[in-house]
Amino acid sequence: MIKIAIDGMGGDYGPEVVVKGALEALKNFNDLELYLYGDIPKMEKYLTTKERITLIQADSVIAMGETNPIRAIRNQKDASLVMALNSVKEGVTEGIVSAGPTQALVVGGHLIVKKLPEMQRIAIAPIIPSLDKKGKILLDAGANVELKPEHIYELAIFAAIVFQNYFQKQRPLVGLINIGEEKGKGRAQDLASYELLKTSNHFQFYGNVEADKVLTSEADILITDGFTGNVVLKTIEGTAKTMGLILKEEIKSSFFGKIGALFMNKNLTRFKKRFDASEIGGAMIFGLKAPVIKAHGSSNEVAFYNAIRQARTFIKNQVVEKVERVLKEINV
Repeated sequence: MIKIAIDGMGGDYGPEVVVKGALEALKNFNDLELYLYGDIPKMEKYLTTKERITLIQADSVIAMGETNPIRAIRNQKDASLVMALNSVKEGVTEGIVSAGPTQALVVGGHLIVKKLPEMQRIAIAPIIPSLDKKGKILLDAGANVELKPEHIYELAIFAAIVFQNYFQKQRPLVGLINIGEEKGKGRAQDLASYELLKTSNHFQFYGNVEADKVLTSEADILITDGFTGNVVLKTIEGTAKTMGLILKEEIKSSFFGKIGALFMNKNLTRFKKRFDASEIGGAMIFGLKAPVIKAHGSSNEVAFYNAIRQARTFIKNQVVEKVERVLKEINV
């Protein structure tokens, strides 16, 4: 059985979304066993079965607006997030899914689950939409303000192995987000990263990718420092949301627009779905000793189910173990 820890209290909508997403995962995967950490009476209200699901009492919750995540992780030992992370450290579970505060999960991953010895940095790596509908991995989306070229290289290898096992594509294309496509563009660290990435035998190096090509380039993995990556991610999310609002306004602005929307209902639904984060799931925190999946704070039950599905895939395919073997070979 694949055993996954769940932060039952994380996210904007609390245990209802988490429990319903967990139940959906159990329905779809008979090799799953889930451990939910949180307020048992609050979680039990939404429980329809006790088969392959265990509830563990956690007396506190790390707030979504927590400003000192290090203090929270160290002091709130009875928090649902901390207890779930400790279950991974102790070998009770093999990975964790949480919709709780991002920085608390990143810090908790560092302090409790621990970084792979072969990795110098960790990174937040969401899957973002793409024109070809397959999706891409973007990293780092906020764990590190700056990354050295050797950090970029290690994280690119991690991402390539994840892509191979999640998307079933050997030797994925890795693109370096930069201010221009031409070789020789960018800062000194970008130039050095370019030269290092093109030497790898573990993936194909696509070259530089400008921000306006993030969703349309052929690159499967888009890599940069956490400052740039977070700006790119938030720009994509904001643009998608704004496009949806503009489209809605234009449709409602005239009688014929409303009539046209009726005929295009299926097309509009598909358009929305292609940018819907709930269809993707969560972001894996790369570089840790076990899969740690950050579900979006506003996740609904579909999004949380997909985050659990992601964790299962990473555990089942032994992604972390494969990364560790490759990095040990490189560092010999």
